Amino acid sequence: MVCARGLHSGWKKVFRVIHFPILRWGQPYKSLEQETVVHFNTGEPIAEVSQANPGLVSRDMRKASRARDVLRDVPTTELLSMVKRAAELFSTAELPLGEGSQSPDEFVRQQSATTGLPEHMCRMNMEKLRYVLEHIDDILVSLTRRLDPNILSRGYGEEHGVMRSYQATTPVLGMVLPSNSPGVHSLWLPIIPLQIGLVLKPGPQEPWTPWRMTQAFFEAGIPREAISLYPGLGEVGAAVLNHCNRSLIFGGAATVDQYAGNPSVQVHGPGFSKILIGDDEVDNWERYLDIMVDSVLINSGRSCINCSGIWASRHTREIAEAVAERLGAVKPLPPDDPEAALAAFTVPGQAKAISGDIDGVLKESGVDEPTAKFHENGRLEERERCDYLLPTVIHCQSPNVAAAKKEYMFPFVTVVECSQDKMLESVGSTLVATALTSDQGFQNALLDARNVDRLNIGPIPTFKLNWLQPHEGNIVDFLFRPRAFQMAS
Repeated sequence: MVCARGLHSGWKKVFRVIHFPILRWGQPYKSLEQETVVHFNTGEPIAEVSQANPGLVSRDMRKASRARDVLRDVPTTELLSMVKRAAELFSTAELPLGEGSQSPDEFVRQQSATTGLPEHMCRMNMEKLRYVLEHIDDILVSLTRRLDPNILSRGYGEEHGVMRSYQATTPVLGMVLPSNSPGVHSLWLPIIPLQIGLVLKPGPQEPWTPWRMTQAFFEAGIPREAISLYPGLGEVGAAVLNHCNRSLIFGGAATVDQYAGNPSVQVHGPGFSKILIGDDEVDNWERYLDIMVDSVLINSGRSCINCSGIWASRHTREIAEAVAERLGAVKPLPPDDPEAALAAFTVPGQAKAISGDIDGVLKESGVDEPTAKFHENGRLEERERCDYLLPTVIHCQSPNVAAAKKEYMFPFVTVVECSQDKMLESVGSTLVATALTSDQGFQNALLDARNVDRLNIGPIPTFKLNWLQPHEGNIVDFLFRPRAFQMAS
């Protein structure tokens, strides 16, 4: 239950404090060192989380090969059925949690209480994960390009009369997970049917999804020995990366730079996702206003697939003013309010530092903030135990200013004036680009642009994913390598 003193006068609910154990190859382990996770707004204790340490991770990783062995003992078709069964359990069942249990409604309230996400966003992300689990067979058919799963399991086999061989690059996949949005957990859901084990280091404010998902897997029949979960500080995440042959990590630009060129680590950093308006459609920009606003605002702007830049050759002032007018009306609401659109910043000083950084780039010539007139007391709302940043729109008269390359973990967007012929060389790395154009030449240039990962042509919001396509790189290519193979008859 959520206690919301200071958000909604007279409204109070009380949590039962639970204990989160470490999972050592499926076995709960209560450590002497524990960390208290508290309500983002009231400081009320929500959970006591056992803390792993690097030595514990190192010892357990000696048994990592066992995780793949127990999964290979289960036919892939059965694993797929178990994962699909886990979809229902994850979203509807009372599942074990610590020494007690957790209902779906409790999961939503607890997750909201520690991450600052409004409850309806937690439910939205829960349904997103359920969808991925329910369609896991179709997703794997797409990711493996219809390869017979038995070839990955056995290591070789014939396909269309040709011998194929693939070697697993690791017995387990390490995951250093964030706290900002539960939706990122969709990336590791296809791993178990590939008969690769999981080593999860949850984000400090969001242990809820990894724990509940593992319990749903176990209840569905997935071998417990296939999964470990290690809550802890940054040194625990470093230990996971050091001891797993393949790992995924989430972080900012510094994290991306740190692991650039490391073939054993797949980094998921800032998305810098954008809407690019072609010259043939820019005069019609008003018909796309809903798509622009929704792409910025959904999930409180916390996802890498949220739009952080709108680029056009003209009308950028009008576009920025129109988006600012829509976003300027958005204010913080209690976490149980179905209209709540903003998530709280739960890390002390984080929101203030971000706001200060924005103020810094606003000092540049040719940069201004159309949303400022809607913020009576500024964009930063400081509370006793948490902070909010109000939606912010920045207008840039040129792509050459620092503001044009900014992205933050709240509804923030720059509207950048740039000629179409300079656009693709100026936008930089872009996870999702929605291109509003029917210009075949511009479309061809977009198809060839190597700095654009996911490409939407037409009025498709940046956050709308096709789960039958890879998100950022193909996880199957990361976990298996093709090799030459011959067998004497």
